[in-house]
Amino acid sequence: MIRIIANPNVGTPGMVILTAAGFRRARAEITSWPDYKATPLRDLPDIAAGAGIGCVRLKDEGERFGLGSFKPLGAAYAIGALMARGQAGRDITVTCATDGNHGRAVAWAARRFGCAAVIFVHGGVSQARVEAIASYDAEIRRVSGTYDDAVRTAWATAAREGWLVVSDTSWPGYTEVPRDIMQGYRMMPDEALAQWQGAPPTHVFVQGGVGGMAAAVSVQLRAALAPAPMLVVVEPERAACLLASSEQGAPAVVPGSLDTI
Repeated sequence: MIRIIANPNVGTPGMVILTAAGFRRARAEITSWPDYKATPLRDLPDIAAGAGIGCVRLKDEGERFGLGSFKPLGAAYAIGALMARGQAGRDITVTCATDGNHGRAVAWAARRFGCAAVIFVHGGVSQARVEAIASYDAEIRRVSGTYDDAVRTAWATAAREGWLVVSDTSWPGYTEVPRDIMQGYRMMPDEALAQWQGAPPTHVFVQGGVGGMAAAVSVQLRAALAPAPMLVVVEPERAACLLASSEQGAPAVVPGSLDTI
């Protein structure tokens, strides 16, 4: 079953969450890292021909800092921003919940900055992903239940232990770090648009996830292109919380197993 909703708020002015100045700072910092390089934008002519359209291009994040995902753009920038604001020293512990990639990025960034890291994973996270996170010297803690259960456990433990949560999921009272993470994610569409050749894209497809990357892509497309391409956000049927939230007009909880791997 496929359910689709067109965003009823398209074109409606709203609060500025990701400022242009904030992204300029993120871009300057990330591009200064010695191991930074733009990931490739790949042409997929066979897929385009099969679909009967002009071109299909894929932003390939498999080479990003050797971690295989876009996640380190956000995690490392957010931890560095915490330190730059004087909110953290090198003798601190950072923590988060993860399905795999974000936790690996936080562990990588923590080692980069000389911090300790404790990563909470739920029962559906594979042993291979756990080992990939642990390879960056992070402590792994298993949590019964879903990803959301791991998020709650990480937050409660951090509050008790005095750790810093580096989460790409926001909630009331916790928005600054997720905002920094999203500013880092804007590097991906920024690179893609700089690499683009020919007529601008008409449609851009992104995974939904917790919404941070989709929001970052949305903001960057609208900042760079007028008119902006149609943005299509895709999420699994079993964890379609962004769709449910859009239909409800407020954050919605999705029940069930959330087994979406």
